Amino acid sequence: MKKILLVDDDFNLRQSIKEYLETVGYAVVEAESGQSGLEVFEEESPSLVISDVSMPDLNGLEFCRCLRSKRVGQLVPFIFLSGLRELDTRIKGHQMGADDYLVKPFVMQELLFKIEALLNRYQLIHEEVSRLLQFVILGNQAEAKNHHHMDLPHSEPPLTLTPAEERVFWEVAKGLSNKEIADSLFISENTVSSHVSKILRKLNLKNRYAIISLALERGWQHG
Repeated sequence: MKKILLVDDDFNLRQSIKEYLETVGYAVVEAESGQSGLEVFEEESPSLVISDVSMPDLNGLEFCRCLRSKRVGQLVPFIFLSGLRELDTRIKGHQMGADDYLVKPFVMQELLFKIEALLNRYQLIHEEVSRLLQFVILGNQAEAKNHHHMDLPHSEPPLTLTPAEERVFWEVAKGLSNKEIADSLFISENTVSSHVSKILRKLNLKNRYAIISLALERGWQHG
């Protein structure tokens, strides 16, 4: 089930959107401001973000800018909902990194169409990146074998990890999100997040993308 983060200070609108999206099969987590939206995003790792523009604390434009400045938030699909119809505001929304912009009031079916279109497109991008990642890993592995530069067994991670951490390590190396890893390994997203934090600490890496880079640089492949 795909998870959507809905950020809006209008409680009634949030409830209406939440109820509608849940009836068509999405899980919805909420935030009432941009600041709380950033916190919920870190905790929940949603597949898509929907945000109002005019909000207290941290408005939607700044929320989007902050999200896009973080590596984990650079690629997540983002839709603005706003009562502001001015062209300048819509342009600013796209400049901040939004994928789409829907003016209030809107029809729920149109919102659903935009959500599904973005999720489908990002799924295709993810599959293509995963395919290219595997291609590069295999190519690096073959080159390393030819030049006798790789001494470690393919199935071993760079440093000693627990079996559970090792399984998560290889899933992260494939470019999967916490939600996808949780579904693949039949564990909770919180457990995945905990394992990733421990892996990063043990390997002295800054983020999950460093895990992917490490696997590519060394030519390691799981299996």
